[in-house]
Amino acid sequence: MKHDSEPSGTAAATPAAEKGASGSSSEVLREPGIPFAEFVAIIAMIMALNAMAIDVMLPALPAIGDALNIVEENNRQLVLLSYLVGFGGAQLFFGPVTDALGRRGILVGGLALYSLASIGAIFAMDLDTLLIARVLQGIGCAAARVTALSVVRDCYTGRRMGKVMSLVMMVFMAVPVVAPSIGQAVLLIAGWHWIFALLLIYGVAMMIWSALRMPETLAVENRRPMEVSTIVSAYMTALTTRVSLGYTVGTAFIFGGLFSFLAMSQQIFVDIFGLGTLFPIVFAAIAITMAGASFTNAQLVEAIGMRRLSHGAAVVYTALGFVVWLLAFLGLENFWAFMILATLIMTSFGFLGANFNAMAMEPLGAIAGTASSVIGTISTLGGAILGYIMGQLFDGTTQPLGLAYTVYGLCAIGCILYAERGRMFHAMHDKQSQD
Repeated sequence: MKHDSEPSGTAAATPAAEKGASGSSSEVLREPGIPFAEFVAIIAMIMALNAMAIDVMLPALPAIGDALNIVEENNRQLVLLSYLVGFGGAQLFFGPVTDALGRRGILVGGLALYSLASIGAIFAMDLDTLLIARVLQGIGCAAARVTALSVVRDCYTGRRMGKVMSLVMMVFMAVPVVAPSIGQAVLLIAGWHWIFALLLIYGVAMMIWSALRMPETLAVENRRPMEVSTIVSAYMTALTTRVSLGYTVGTAFIFGGLFSFLAMSQQIFVDIFGLGTLFPIVFAAIAITMAGASFTNAQLVEAIGMRRLSHGAAVVYTALGFVVWLLAFLGLENFWAFMILATLIMTSFGFLGANFNAMAMEPLGAIAGTASSVIGTISTLGGAILGYIMGQLFDGTTQPLGLAYTVYGLCAIGCILYAERGRMFHAMHDKQSQD
């Protein structure tokens, strides 16, 4: 099957002799029916809802803590963790639902819940109410995320899917560049509640755009009944397919390092390095490298392959994390050294996220919705827990962050070795797809 042709803009199904999760079934890839650029844009902006809901909060954590009487500074991280718990945990439910009922309705419904939860957060007057709203917001975004990834897998496979995911991740990673600055700008003219008003506008806009333009990509004849035995079988397939499991757990460890950075970034740049209101600008300078790396990955992945790019990035990610820890351990940490290292680590992440996700999804086309939910739950919820563990170890130095990058990076490399049966940096070739 060829993966180098642009979508034609028609809704006609395109036959593809593609092996499904069982290794023997035939599947049919369906053209999305809208221009390729618009398709990528919708998927990317839906995925960016998640990044926006996290990163726009970062400058507001001290204000939220003061307003809601959060005494322990590290507990401010609950505003981030509660969202990630809802986002990560709910994906496991939405996978079988979208495989049974189709993509479009679940997508629009999830965006509606995200928007309603944003209204709840706007009017939150205590921490419990805010955390409940954040969990619900995460659940709504989980529905959108699962269906968005499933739509991509419905329409593309192989390196073509890797390219689409790289373009999507480029936008996804561009959001952290501007989100903290947006949050800081809101705080200069209004209270932190208004940050959630922005999320409300974003959610409603995406709900309308998706309802008007995103077609249904899962044909009725390809839907799976919502039977316990069928659902359990799909979960077991996702959890026992070696490549998928290895890269899914590996993504959780990589996300563990990323979420550790997100949890500690405000404290590191404001409390350790004393940047104050310059924090969003510095954060943007680091985050923009992720978007650049994702764009570069999109250009290189079809020529070099997902495995070679991501395996090399995992080694670099881990080695640089060790340097962060070592400098802090020796008392040599300083702003410029940390900036350089953090920037290079985020650049490495740009070659990891999209490729790991695409490789985890690749063998599971027949159960794309369930596969997406399993991958999303393990990687996001696992990464959130790992990030929270390291975040709670924050001690006024960058040692905990360096430890997170090093330990979690080594674990991710171990997952690669498990998935690839002890090999790294090789290209996979078969009749259906290439890496």
